[in-house]
Amino acid sequence: MSGRLPKGQHALDHFPRMGLPKRLARRAPVPDEPSLRVVGAVTSELSLADLATVPRRDQVSGFHCALTWSRLDVHWGGWALRDVYEQLIVPRARPADDVRYLKFVAADGFYASLALEFALADGVLLADTLDGEPLPLEHGAPWRIVAPAHYGYKNVKHLRAIELCARYPSPFNGGGGLLQHRDALVEREQRAQVLPGVVYRYLNAAARPAGLRAAGRITRKVLR
Repeated sequence: MSGRLPKGQHALDHFPRMGLPKRLARRAPVPDEPSLRVVGAVTSELSLADLATVPRRDQVSGFHCALTWSRLDVHWGGWALRDVYEQLIVPRARPADDVRYLKFVAADGFYASLALEFALADGVLLADTLDGEPLPLEHGAPWRIVAPAHYGYKNVKHLRAIELCARYPSPFNGGGGLLQHRDALVEREQRAQVLPGVVYRYLNAAARPAGLRAAGRITRKVLR
């Protein structure tokens, strides 16, 4: 889904910083020596040195926001999440047989979850570069999830922890509530819960210009 515009999406020539307003208003700290906390049967920390043992991967893919905008052909670099899971997380966190979801927790308190089968699919990255440069603060430094088949809110920025879960973590404690669909698949237009995707398409398209302007104002204030 790199150069193809999905149904109901509007292509942008720039890549805006988006998110829930209260999260956008927070400047997520970037530690000098970042680490990734992994919570399973055993809790451990992954460092840059640990990740350096996993083969890197570059990819070009589309980024699709539920607010009906897309940025096509984004060049990401990092590690396939499946490789990180199999080579680092499984030996250290020792996941139980009933693990079905991965919960991605950001430094700003936001979180989103993906079913294990989606999280470990081809194209899902733990990314640390954008367009060949270190991931900038506005796009999730030091690490973020890149999941092109899912709407943007599943692509968690400023990743600080991955939790291994047997059940789908409720999104009502910091994950966006009804605005977050369990799967959020772009192909199925699963933009949010309760209403059909086509309804959200028209509502979100109407809100898109104001939403982009507001996000831009907040971002300029936070990053100045």
